[in-house]
Amino acid sequence: MDWFKLSLQLNKFPVNRARKMLDEIDNIPANQYQQYIETKKKEIVDYHLNNNNFYKSFIGSKAIPNWEDIPIMTKTDLQQPLENRLSQSFNLKNSYVGKTSGSSGHPFTFAKDKLCHAMTWEGFNNHYNWHGIDLNKSLQARFYGIPLDFYGHLQERIKDQISLRRRFSIFDLSETKLQGFLDRFRRSKFDYLNGYTSAILLFSKFLKKEKIVLKEICPSLKLCIVTSERLFEKDKKVIEEAIGIPVVNEYGASEVGLIAFENPNGEWCLNRSDLFIEIVDEDNKTLPYGKEGRIIITSLYNKAHPIIRYAIGDIGIMSKKSTPKKPILASLIGRTSDVAKLADGKVVPGLTFYYVTKTIIDDTGSTKEFIVTQTKIDSFDIEYVRDTDFDAEETTKIAEAVEKYVGKNLNVNFRRKQSLTRSKSGKLKQFTSLIN
Repeated sequence: MDWFKLSLQLNKFPVNRARKMLDEIDNIPANQYQQYIETKKKEIVDYHLNNNNFYKSFIGSKAIPNWEDIPIMTKTDLQQPLENRLSQSFNLKNSYVGKTSGSSGHPFTFAKDKLCHAMTWEGFNNHYNWHGIDLNKSLQARFYGIPLDFYGHLQERIKDQISLRRRFSIFDLSETKLQGFLDRFRRSKFDYLNGYTSAILLFSKFLKKEKIVLKEICPSLKLCIVTSERLFEKDKKVIEEAIGIPVVNEYGASEVGLIAFENPNGEWCLNRSDLFIEIVDEDNKTLPYGKEGRIIITSLYNKAHPIIRYAIGDIGIMSKKSTPKKPILASLIGRTSDVAKLADGKVVPGLTFYYVTKTIIDDTGSTKEFIVTQTKIDSFDIEYVRDTDFDAEETTKIAEAVEKYVGKNLNVNFRRKQSLTRSKSGKLKQFTSLIN
C-alpha cells in the first residue's frame, strides 16, 4: 500500500493529476522548453492580476511590458494576514497552509492550491527516484526537530508513520543521545537518512570517533540527503566516510518546495518543472549563466497565492552548462548554521531555534525580523524588529519555548531594534554562537 500517496489523496490533493502533468512536462522537447516556460510565466502573472487583489495592489499602476519590469517580491511584502493575500475562490480550508521556518529572519504564513502542493510532493519523489528512493516505499531516518506540545507532537508522529519516517529528534545531540541513534540503526532497515546538515554531521563525527561505519550495521542504507544548511565539501567527505553511502544536497523552502537536488552525476539540478528560477543583479535584471546574484523564484502553478519573482534570500550562481530544460546550480551561498553548546554537555543545532521562533510568528506579521545569538554558555540574545516591545506575556512564552526546546536555566535577553545587522550578501543569519 502506498500510504504516503493515499494520505495526500484522502486530504483531497490531486496526486494522479499532478503526476500526469509532471510527466507531460518532462516529455516537452528541449528545443520547445523555453516556450513552455514563457507561456507559464505569462499565465500565472495574468491569473493573479485578474484574481488576486493583493498582487494587483503590489504591482500598482506600474507598466509591465517585459518580465524584468515585474517588481521583486520579498518576504517582508508577505508579512501581512494571509486572508489578504489569497486569490478569489481560495480560502484557508480549500488551500494548503503552512509557515516558513524563519531561518532567514523573515517568518510568514503562506498558501498553495492543492494541485500545486501535489505537484510539489510528486516533484520530490521524482528527484528521489534518481537515487532509488521512493517516498511511498523507502524507510527514512529523519534528523529533524519535532513540536513538543501534545497535539503538534502527535500530529507529526502520525505524519511520520504515514510517510514512512522515523524521527531522530535533533534537540539534544549529546553523545548519550547519539548512542541511542546508533542503537536504532542496529534494529531497523532504514533506506536513507534525511535531515539538517549540522545534525547529520555531528552524528557522523560520533561514528568516526567510535570507529563505526553506519552501513556496516545497517546494510539497507542507500543514500543520505542533507538539507536546510549549507554542505561544505570537507563535511560531505566526513559524512560519506562515517555513513558509508553517497551524500546528496537538497535545497528547498517550504513556501516553494524543492528548488534544487543533486543528481547521480553530482550536478545540482534546479527544479524546472513547476518553478522558474533566475539569478538577478542589484537592478533586478536577469544575469547570464555563470554570474553571481540573488536567487529569484516564480511558482508557475500556485493559483492560491502569488509567488512571482520572489527573493528567497540566498545568493547563487547558475552553471554555464545550464539549458532551459536542465538548469544547474553551480553555487549556493548561505544557509549555514552554528551549533549551540550548553553547560550540561548538551549540543543543539542552531536550527532548533526554528521551533522556538514558531512561538513569535503570528499571521499579522508584527514581528518583522529576528536573530538569536549565544553570547555565553548559558545566555542567548534575541534581537527583533517590531513596532512595539514584546510584552511580559510574550517574553515569558518565548523563554518557556527556549527552555522546552533548547535547555533549562538559560538566560534569554530581548532587544528590540530598528534594523538588524546583515552579512555582505544581505542575508540575516538566524542563529550565531559566539562561544567556542
